[in-house]
Amino acid sequence: MSSAEGGRQPRTSRRYSGISLSEAGVDVVQVFDSWVGALNARDYREFILPHTRRIFEKVAPSGAPTIHFGVGTGSILGELREAGGDVIGADWRTPLDEAWTRIGSDRAIQGNLDPTVLLAPLDRIFAATDDVLARAGGRPGHIFNLGHGILPTTPVEHVQAVARYVHQKTRQ
Repeated sequence: MSSAEGGRQPRTSRRYSGISLSEAGVDVVQVFDSWVGALNARDYREFILPHTRRIFEKVAPSGAPTIHFGVGTGSILGELREAGGDVIGADWRTPLDEAWTRIGSDRAIQGNLDPTVLLAPLDRIFAATDDVLARAGGRPGHIFNLGHGILPTTPVEHVQAVARYVHQKTRQ
């Protein structure tokens, strides 16, 4: 990477910039970066933040809500917020309440059940789910989700059970 690349528009956003998001049926846009957590804050600010910010700026006129998620980003959640996103995703490595403090209470948060928990017995899954919900504290702006993707060996029944459980626990 070089700072000379800083003026380039990311290829993906260049490719799709002529498409109307609403015409394409988009309800929400998520920027998902599985490797961004490998960077320190200084390198993220120099090499990634300007490009990611441009993506969010291009999406903004559509009015579609935006989610910004990266894996292993506990130490750079503030930088992710700065780059953009109405919702900042937190992976399972940082407790939800700590992540929300780093992001700021004026932003929504998505996360952050450890995906490996879905391989456990249901009582363990529900205990971990309760922990995430307790850390959210019933505050508006929490989107319950895994702190990364579903593992291939995850029983579908466990995913369905968590979805039902979260709905039951969060009904007002």
